[in-house]
Amino acid sequence: MTLTGIARATHRAGRGTVVDIALYAVSAGYAGIIAFNTGMPAHAQWGRIAVFGYLALTVLAVVQRFAGRGLARPAVRMVLVFAGWAATTLLPLLIEAAQRAAGASGRAQDEVTVVEMAGARLVDTGSPYLSHDGIVGALPSLGYLAYVPYNPGIAVFGLPRRYAGDQWWTDARVGFALVTAAAIVAALVLLRRLAPASVLVRAAQVATLFPVCALTLATGGDDLPVLALCLLGLAFAVRARVDDRGGAVWWLLSGLVVGDAAAMKLFALPVLVVLAVFVGFRAGGRSLGWYLTPALALPVVTLGPIALRDPDGVLENLVRYPLGRGLAESPAASNLPGHLIAVLLPGGKVVAASLLVAAGLAFVIHLLVRPPADVATVAWRVTAAMLLAICLAPATRFGYLLYPAAYAVWAVALRIPREPVDKVRHVGVRVATAMDPA
Repeated sequence: MTLTGIARATHRAGRGTVVDIALYAVSAGYAGIIAFNTGMPAHAQWGRIAVFGYLALTVLAVVQRFAGRGLARPAVRMVLVFAGWAATTLLPLLIEAAQRAAGASGRAQDEVTVVEMAGARLVDTGSPYLSHDGIVGALPSLGYLAYVPYNPGIAVFGLPRRYAGDQWWTDARVGFALVTAAAIVAALVLLRRLAPASVLVRAAQVATLFPVCALTLATGGDDLPVLALCLLGLAFAVRARVDDRGGAVWWLLSGLVVGDAAAMKLFALPVLVVLAVFVGFRAGGRSLGWYLTPALALPVVTLGPIALRDPDGVLENLVRYPLGRGLAESPAASNLPGHLIAVLLPGGKVVAASLLVAAGLAFVIHLLVRPPADVATVAWRVTAAMLLAICLAPATRFGYLLYPAAYAVWAVALRIPREPVDKVRHVGVRVATAMDPA
């Protein structure tokens, strides 16, 4: 059997419940390990709460496996996915947000504080970033928290705390969760009549219950709305491809959500670029205009005025710091190739940055020479791009792998048989046939 055949057989085993049981049981073990083997209070708190949710999911999946065909239907499994997401992600998130508002320390990862400070700074100064001199002055008290390595759109999630103070509902993670839930549900609804129901269940699991996603959203969370909006953009692209009227509205909506994600974080750029190449080659210039106008306008409109006002602050926060050239070291330091090159080789930061740029150029050239044939291939290309970027970036962490993992699983849900096949134009001499007019 091929690897694809093995994957399909595994996915279908026990009407999908065998993989469910394995996923939930392994997730329960992971949560239990995190609960008692981490020095991060927010992670430990998540593990102590989520482990019971994963254990309950495991038991219910076992019941589904042996109770008969009715309980194993995809609709029932999907309900279980979202109930489990509430127990393993939303519940610990809300508990930690309430404890943090009450004054407990260590109930959120640093990015939550960074986003909230960025929101307050945006209101007070017109920019979420500190300039180079501002970072120098803030380093003694804030350290690397003085940096905001995100695009300005992320600061929106910090506005509730700026205006309403320390409340559980003003925690930036609550906004992250709302956007994530809305985008994931919308994407699944868009695909529900186009993709097999069992595949959509697996797609929902990887974006919600997959432990790295659940832990990330409950304790930090800024990556999940970006990922969810990108998945929604790909779902809109699928609807555009099966629309007999050309799909202009769907391309516009796809550009809006992908542009919104790009306005928040640079990690949305691979989706923006690969999808733009796909639209240009496969759907034509008019569709590309519908997609690309909002996709580019949102990040440009949010970043452009700030870049004109404080170019040094933008360069310091969005370029120098992620490349390891800032005034403080990034805490993102997982032992992936880019980080190891940066810290172990002489001039390693320059070498790692050069490799990252070279890999990006090679990827773009390959993309233009062999553009994606369908939206599923777009997801696979984005998976490859994200893996390259995560592995070669000087400041990187294993948690970022949630992006390529989700795109790889969703690629299966995005492969729609009804998607039109584009005609390939070859340069050459056409041979006349009997059906041609004289």
